[in-house]
Amino acid sequence: AVTQRDLEQWFFRITDYADELLDFSGIDWPEHIVTMQRNWIGRSQGVEIAFTLDIAAVDQKELRVFTTRADTIFGVTFMVLAPEHPLVPLITTPDRRPEVDAYVEQARRQTEIERLSTERQKTGVFTGAYCKNLLSGQDVPIWIADYALLWYGTGAVMGVPAHDQRDFEFASEYGLPIRRVILPSDKKETPDPMTEALEEYGVMVNSDKYSGKTSAEGRIEVAKDLEARGLGKRVINYKLRDWGISRQRYWGTPIPMIYCDSCGVVPVPEDQLPVLLPEDIVLTHSGDSPLKDPAFTDTTCPKCAGKARRETDTMDTFVDSSWYFLRFCIENGEIDLTSEENKAKIARWMPVDQYIGGVEHAVLHLLYSRFFTRVLRDLGLTKVSEPFTNLLTQGMVTKETYKCPTHGWVLPEEVDGGACAKCGSTVVFERIEKMSKSEKNVIDPDKLINRYGADTARLFSLFAAPPERDLEWSDSGVEGAYKFLKRIWVLTHAHLPVLQGKLLPEGGDEDNSRKLVQKTHITIKKVTSDIERDYHFNTAIAALMELFNELSSFVYKSKSDAAAFKFALETLLALLCPFAPHIAEELWSVIGGKGALHEHPWPSWDEDKAAEDEVELVVQINGKVRARTTIPAGLPDDEIKQKAFALDKIIEAMDGKEIRKTFVIKGKLVNIVI
Repeated sequence: AVTQRDLEQWFFRITDYADELLDFSGIDWPEHIVTMQRNWIGRSQGVEIAFTLDIAAVDQKELRVFTTRADTIFGVTFMVLAPEHPLVPLITTPDRRPEVDAYVEQARRQTEIERLSTERQKTGVFTGAYCKNLLSGQDVPIWIADYALLWYGTGAVMGVPAHDQRDFEFASEYGLPIRRVILPSDKKETPDPMTEALEEYGVMVNSDKYSGKTSAEGRIEVAKDLEARGLGKRVINYKLRDWGISRQRYWGTPIPMIYCDSCGVVPVPEDQLPVLLPEDIVLTHSGDSPLKDPAFTDTTCPKCAGKARRETDTMDTFVDSSWYFLRFCIENGEIDLTSEENKAKIARWMPVDQYIGGVEHAVLHLLYSRFFTRVLRDLGLTKVSEPFTNLLTQGMVTKETYKCPTHGWVLPEEVDGGACAKCGSTVVFERIEKMSKSEKNVIDPDKLINRYGADTARLFSLFAAPPERDLEWSDSGVEGAYKFLKRIWVLTHAHLPVLQGKLLPEGGDEDNSRKLVQKTHITIKKVTSDIERDYHFNTAIAALMELFNELSSFVYKSKSDAAAFKFALETLLALLCPFAPHIAEELWSVIGGKGALHEHPWPSWDEDKAAEDEVELVVQINGKVRARTTIPAGLPDDEIKQKAFALDKIIEAMDGKEIRKTFVIKGKLVNIVI
């Protein structure tokens, strides 16, 4: 069970950097990670509105709420406070207190994730108190509900059920009024009874003098009027909270603070850092810090030398992982970031050129690292603002899962014709999941390597999906990778006389060898680009397969043909080496290559020889592919358009329709907009 209680804690003021952390210019990160961080920071512009309180026993005479939809102010039919809100015990009427107290206790046992879930039924309790909406003049009942959070906004939410789905569900559950104050722009009448909230912008109705104004206009005018009357102010709000770093556990960096009855809170002097964890601790399950032992806590005050006690909380372990990369810049000695020597080393190596990590780090480790780097910059310890210039979030390896009613999760090889090999019961295919020992959808690497070799496992893993996407493990895909390597092996051995220079035929077609050399240079360029630019190993391997197909069908009839074949196959092995190093090295040795292949320079291409003679032209109508054809490379856009419009499939699809625009993209794509 979750138990929540108030604790004194230490925080890092990350909110001071909220706006700066929203700036991603100058770094190349995946858009979905940028979006996740922006949503986590949650910058929103809105209005803080005062609803008046007139409760004799309560000194506070107004209740402030934050909203981004001031245009819906006339649709407020209830107010919701977070159960932890300090006003709750003060405004609750005696007849409502037992139910309110019970609900507050219930909310304390819930996690934030549970409280914010959109799937669960909305719950709440009426406090018996009211506040007044001074714009509409209406009294508004005050409820408490667990979907309101004390640490977001003001801890109070104005309920506008007609135009907020969460409020709509709450009002429907408790029979609260639903007042429409926004209509879609294309409707002039009030719609039929609502089945869901209208959250889109529209035209204001039932809103006094603001009726008829658009939502955009109303938001501005309502905000101005509230400010003029002293009932509100325009503010910028953030979902981001200050980073609470206090943890009641042993494994973490001790927070270097000392409590003295005379001097208050005193930092541990720098010459006494770091505070070391005691090794003789007793772990309990009380929820208190395991460091609450007099042998650790009892100390003297650095200021007055009187009796004092150490802080027993340790830091969130994300504190340590938020700057570990700086250690890699300093090869030996203490990690003293203030020394000029170490500053120079950090300046030389930072920022990190390429960071590779899972998407699960998007809004914690990666955000905290960006925050830490900025703090260190402002302290004069580094010169960079961003720790990681480029980010790659790799996907997961997934595989199907199977479940037996008797034995639970079973391995794929324990399924025989849809039945459990252990008991014969029908096995149910559950879903495709990340490989997991618990769900037994794993591959035994020893069996895989014994059957196919390590190169096959590497090649399939790199070919099956780009690195940022999940890879669905496929036995047939593994078999395909194995066959490809086997075909390279067979091809190489079949042409050993030419590759070893023992067979040099006379005569032949010079254009034959020229095309193979051209394809080889194109492949070098493609593979190099795919590896270095975006780590798309799958398309690099696909290019190797294309070159192999050219070699398989190549017939050499001259010395130049033989030389071209030898150049192309040696290049194929060199490009294959990072993906399947063992077979590439072995075949390199077989054809008489000198030294280790992986120690040779990476192949380079000639731009002139890599220029394509022909390219495939894809023709779209309104974004949908309608035809493909081959055209000479390097044609002007006007000629490309002419060839596209002359295609039979395009003439048929156009059928005399008016052309609005035509786009030619990189000489390989034509999009016709009709």
